[in-house]
Amino acid sequence: MSRVAELEHEFVVSLPDELEQGILYISFEFGAVAHLCCCGCGNQVYTPLKPSRWRLTFDGEAIWLCPSIGNWDFPCVSHYWIHGSKVRWAAHMSKAEVEALRERAREGWVPPAASATAPLERTGDEPDDGRAEPKGGRKRGRWKRVKQFFSR
Repeated sequence: MSRVAELEHEFVVSLPDELEQGILYISFEFGAVAHLCCCGCGNQVYTPLKPSRWRLTFDGEAIWLCPSIGNWDFPCVSHYWIHGSKVRWAAHMSKAEVEALRERAREGWVPPAASATAPLERTGDEPDDGRAEPKGGRKRGRWKRVKQFFSR
Protein backbone atom coordinates (compact mmCIF):
# COMPACT_ATOMS: atom_id res chain seq x y z
CA MET A 1 0.00 0.00 0.00
CA SER A 2 1.06 3.58 -0.44
CA ARG A 3 1.11 6.52 1.93
CA VAL A 4 -2.15 8.18 2.82
CA ALA A 5 -2.29 11.95 2.22
CA GLU A 6 -5.76 12.63 3.58
CA LEU A 7 -8.11 10.83 5.96
CA GLU A 8 -11.87 10.56 5.90
CA HIS A 9 -13.51 10.39 9.32
CA GLU A 10 -16.24 8.15 10.59
CA PHE A 11 -17.96 8.58 13.95
CA VAL A 12 -18.75 5.16 15.43
CA VAL A 13 -20.09 3.86 18.73
CA SER A 14 -17.42 1.17 18.98
CA LEU A 15 -14.28 0.71 16.95
CA PRO A 16 -14.61 -1.90 14.19
CA ASP A 17 -12.57 -5.12 14.23
CA GLU A 18 -11.39 -4.49 10.67
CA LEU A 19 -10.07 -1.02 9.88
CA GLU A 20 -10.07 0.40 6.38
CA GLN A 21 -7.08 2.34 5.03
CA GLY A 22 -7.68 6.09 4.83
CA ILE A 23 -10.45 6.23 7.44
CA LEU A 24 -10.12 7.70 10.93
CA TYR A 25 -12.63 5.95 13.21
CA ILE A 26 -13.73 8.08 16.17
CA SER A 27 -15.57 6.62 19.18
CA PHE A 28 -16.58 9.15 21.83
CA GLU A 29 -18.30 6.29 23.66
CA PHE A 30 -14.91 4.70 24.32
CA GLY A 31 -12.83 7.88 24.05
CA ALA A 32 -10.60 6.52 21.32
CA VAL A 33 -9.59 7.02 17.72
CA ALA A 34 -8.30 4.26 15.43
CA HIS A 35 -6.84 4.12 11.94
CA LEU A 36 -4.39 2.12 9.87
CA CYS A 37 -0.90 3.61 9.86
CA CYS A 38 -0.73 6.31 7.20
CA CYS A 39 2.53 4.95 5.78
CA GLY A 40 0.58 2.03 4.32
CA CYS A 41 2.22 -0.70 6.44
CA GLY A 42 -1.19 -1.90 7.67
CA ASN A 43 -0.51 -1.60 11.41
CA GLN A 44 -3.46 -0.50 13.52
CA VAL A 45 -3.01 2.79 15.40
CA TYR A 46 -5.12 3.49 18.50
CA THR A 47 -5.07 6.86 20.23
CA PRO A 48 -6.89 7.42 23.54
CA LEU A 49 -8.70 10.75 23.74
CA LYS A 50 -7.57 12.18 27.08
CA PRO A 51 -6.28 15.65 27.98
CA SER A 52 -2.96 14.09 28.95
CA ARG A 53 -2.72 12.14 25.68
CA TRP A 54 -4.49 13.14 22.45
CA ARG A 55 -7.12 15.77 21.75
CA LEU A 56 -9.48 15.71 18.80
CA THR A 57 -10.89 18.82 17.16
CA PHE A 58 -13.69 18.67 14.60
CA ASP A 59 -14.80 21.84 12.78
CA GLY A 60 -17.79 20.23 11.06
CA GLU A 61 -15.71 19.18 8.07
CA ALA A 62 -12.17 18.24 9.07
CA ILE A 63 -10.35 16.57 11.97
CA TRP A 64 -7.28 17.65 13.92
CA LEU A 65 -5.60 15.16 16.24
CA CYS A 66 -2.96 16.56 18.57
CA PRO A 67 -0.19 15.83 19.38
CA SER A 68 1.42 13.99 16.48
CA ILE A 69 1.20 10.26 15.89
CA GLY A 70 4.58 8.67 16.57
CA ASN A 71 4.60 5.00 15.60
CA TRP A 72 8.11 4.41 16.89
CA ASP A 73 7.37 0.83 18.01
CA PHE A 74 6.29 -0.17 14.51
CA PRO A 75 8.85 -1.40 11.96
CA CYS A 76 7.93 1.60 9.75
CA VAL A 77 8.78 4.10 12.56
CA SER A 78 6.35 6.56 10.98
CA HIS A 79 5.63 9.95 12.55
CA TYR A 80 2.98 12.39 11.33
CA TRP A 81 0.38 14.97 12.26
CA ILE A 82 -3.31 14.83 11.35
CA HIS A 83 -4.30 18.45 10.69
CA GLY A 84 -7.46 19.35 8.85
CA SER A 85 -7.86 15.65 7.94
CA LYS A 86 -4.58 15.86 6.01
CA VAL A 87 -1.49 13.83 6.89
CA ARG A 88 1.68 15.88 7.36
CA TRP A 89 4.85 13.85 7.73
CA ALA A 90 7.39 14.68 10.40
CA ALA A 91 11.13 14.51 10.06
CA HIS A 92 12.77 11.30 11.23
CA MET A 93 13.73 11.25 14.91
CA SER A 94 16.64 9.34 16.37
CA LYS A 95 16.12 6.72 19.08
CA ALA A 96 17.59 9.19 21.63
CA GLU A 97 15.10 11.90 20.59
CA VAL A 98 12.19 9.47 20.82
CA GLU A 99 13.28 8.27 24.26
CA ALA A 100 13.65 11.88 25.46
CA LEU A 101 10.05 12.59 24.40
CA ARG A 102 8.81 9.43 26.08
CA GLU A 103 10.60 10.34 29.30
CA ARG A 104 9.03 13.78 29.24
CA ALA A 105 5.58 12.18 28.82
CA ARG A 106 6.25 9.79 31.73
CA GLU A 107 6.98 12.85 33.87
CA GLY A 108 3.48 14.13 33.13
CA TRP A 109 4.20 16.69 30.42
CA VAL A 110 1.08 17.64 28.48
CA PRO A 111 1.34 19.37 25.08
CA PRO A 112 -0.02 22.94 25.03
CA ALA A 113 -3.72 23.06 24.15
CA ALA A 114 -3.18 25.86 21.65
CA SER A 115 -1.47 23.46 19.26
CA ALA A 116 -4.58 21.32 18.86
CA THR A 117 -5.91 23.35 15.95
CA ALA A 118 -2.78 25.13 14.75
CA PRO A 119 -2.53 24.74 10.98
CA LEU A 120 0.66 23.70 9.30
CA GLU A 121 2.66 26.29 7.49
CA ARG A 122 3.33 25.32 3.89
CA THR A 123 6.25 27.31 2.57
CA GLY A 124 6.84 25.42 -0.66
CA ASP A 125 10.35 24.33 0.37
CA GLU A 126 9.28 21.13 2.16
CA PRO A 127 11.09 17.91 1.22
CA ASP A 128 9.70 16.03 -1.77
CA ASP A 129 8.17 13.35 0.45
CA GLY A 130 5.51 15.76 1.74
CA ARG A 131 6.99 16.28 5.19
CA ALA A 132 6.22 19.56 6.93
CA GLU A 133 6.98 21.25 10.21
CA PRO A 134 4.21 22.55 12.45
CA LYS A 135 3.42 26.23 12.13
CA GLY A 136 4.81 28.59 14.71
CA GLY A 137 8.52 28.50 14.15
CA ARG A 138 11.28 28.37 11.64
CA LYS A 139 12.75 25.08 10.57
CA ARG A 140 15.45 23.94 12.95
CA GLY A 141 17.65 20.93 13.36
CA ARG A 142 16.14 18.04 15.27
CA TRP A 143 18.53 18.26 18.21
CA LYS A 144 17.92 22.00 18.57
CA ARG A 145 14.14 21.40 18.53
CA VAL A 146 14.45 18.73 21.22
CA LYS A 147 16.64 20.97 23.40
CA GLN A 148 14.18 23.85 23.01
CA PHE A 149 11.31 21.46 23.76
CA PHE A 150 12.85 20.52 27.12
CA SER A 151 13.81 24.07 28.07
CA ARG A 152 10.16 25.19 28.18
